[in-house]
Amino acid sequence: MKYRVEYKDIGVRDYKETWDYQTEIFDKLVSYKKSAGSQMIPAENKPAGTLIFVEHPHVYTLGKSGSEDNLLVDYIQLKARDASFYKIDRGGDITYHGPGQIVGYPIFDLDAINIGLKEYIYKLEEAIIQTVAEYGLKASRLNGGTGVWLDPDKKGKARKICAIGVRASRYITMHGFAFNVNTSLDYFNFINPCGFTDKGVTSLEKELGSRQDYDKAKEIVRRKLEDIFDLEIVNK
Repeated sequence: MKYRVEYKDIGVRDYKETWDYQTEIFDKLVSYKKSAGSQMIPAENKPAGTLIFVEHPHVYTLGKSGSEDNLLVDYIQLKARDASFYKIDRGGDITYHGPGQIVGYPIFDLDAINIGLKEYIYKLEEAIIQTVAEYGLKASRLNGGTGVWLDPDKKGKARKICAIGVRASRYITMHGFAFNVNTSLDYFNFINPCGFTDKGVTSLEKELGSRQDYDKAKEIVRRKLEDIFDLEIVNK
């Protein structure tokens, strides 16, 4: 059975503006779920959620379980690099968003899609693993950490190509993933990415040695999410 979700590609947007937009959609879905209560609604009529794709200007975000010590520059230095900083309500530690990075915010009702949170994160990772495979690269998971990695088991060579951090309430998700396509990796030098001090960060551009077609990468990611989550994506 396919689960219908709205797809919104909102282009380049400020992080706070997008966070507020996410929250608005999230709150509406929570409100619907509360009002539906124990009513027997056929699965095909349940709203499964919304998938947002966006590209952010330079910004660092710190999850609720993270340490501000992992931000290695002060606010004056952030401003000098045209970057902003937000403490937010997702899991995970600190990460960077910026131009050339595909950021996906699936606001999904996991009850409607009929999966748990652990499986949800696994499927997000799988979508990126399969996307990277389309470029001839082998990616996988890291034991003890979320996200998608290249060479995760090779000491000194492990590097993350996609960060994942989510929040869930009433089994409805927020936040999501950040996949480095043509991302400027220099900005990761000013943090301990996801709290790690002994692992690197990479991008499709770095791995393949040339700038990649951003829109093509976005389309592949969308298709992989559609397949793996068994979605019917509706453009609105």
